[in-house]
Amino acid sequence: MIAIILTVITAVEVAVFYIPALHPVLPPVLLILSAAKFALVVMFFMHLKFDSKVFSGVFLAGLAIATFMVSALFLLYHWLPAVEAKL
Repeated sequence: MIAIILTVITAVEVAVFYIPALHPVLPPVLLILSAAKFALVVMFFMHLKFDSKVFSGVFLAGLAIATFMVSALFLLYHWLPAVEAKL
C-alpha cells in the first residue's frame, strides 16, 4: 500500500513539472510532495512509526541539524551576496 502511495506522489511530482501553469509555484509544491514522501519512507520503511520515541527523537534531532545547516548555507551563499551587491 505504501509503495502505491509513493508511486502516486512521484507521478504527481512529474505531472506538476510538466504543467506550465504551475511553474511559478513549482518549488514549494515539489518540496511539499517530497516532504510527504520522506515522511512516509521514514515512518514505514525505517519503522520509526512503531519504534520507541527515543529513536524518533534522535532521528528528528539529526534532521533539524541538517535543515538548519542547509538553510544557513543557502542564506550564506545565495541571499547575503545579493544583499551586499545592492549596498
